[in-house]
Amino acid sequence: LGRGEPIKDTARVIDRYCDGLVIRTYEQEKIEEFARYMKNPVINALTDLTHPVQMLADLLTIKEKKGKFEELKLAYAGDVFNISHSLMIGCSMMGIDIFIAHPEGYNPKEKVLKAAQENAKKSGSKMVLTTDLHEAVDNADIVYTNTWHSMGAAEKEKEKRIRDFSPFQINTEILKEAKDDVIFMHCLPCYRGEEMTDEVVEGPHSVIWDEAENRMHTEKAVMSLIIV
Repeated sequence: LGRGEPIKDTARVIDRYCDGLVIRTYEQEKIEEFARYMKNPVINALTDLTHPVQMLADLLTIKEKKGKFEELKLAYAGDVFNISHSLMIGCSMMGIDIFIAHPEGYNPKEKVLKAAQENAKKSGSKMVLTTDLHEAVDNADIVYTNTWHSMGAAEKEKEKRIRDFSPFQINTEILKEAKDDVIFMHCLPCYRGEEMTDEVVEGPHSVIWDEAENRMHTEKAVMSLIIV
């Protein structure tokens, strides 16, 4: 790929060598092109649009800690990007109310929002966008954050993003607005002191290490289901 070979050529060669392809890349279109030219399964392990395997690990973690999906509220405060997109889809499918707290000008992709809203109608859950972190976290069962700058273009805007997102930091005072048994989640790696404080990462509500372990289990499950 680095020397300029077309994806469709690479895809068809990999297809002869392997029973499946797990790929992390930037543009969603690249994964879709691999899938178009391969007969064997292509697993999306992260793009700039979605992160579905992380979402599966997140849902497993929620089920482990809360025992259910329905009648739960998840508050997300972080970059409106692949993680939040996949959470919007996954939570709305499973009946979890999801509130996305974001600064003005940082909005989800319209097609993702529309799909999540349609899912929410079917499941009876809520899909809410808000610029008020307190509204999102109020009485939440799960508080989830993610880095404010990642994957290329966002890194170039790092200083601006830190300024814009700093009012959305998750700290111990904000967590007090959630339920007493709230769990704190993060997909990792995290920037302590930015999107959340060190006290939150190391605090009693944090389940991020179980969440990290669950990536291994859910990705094994995906491969066992689709690769024969």
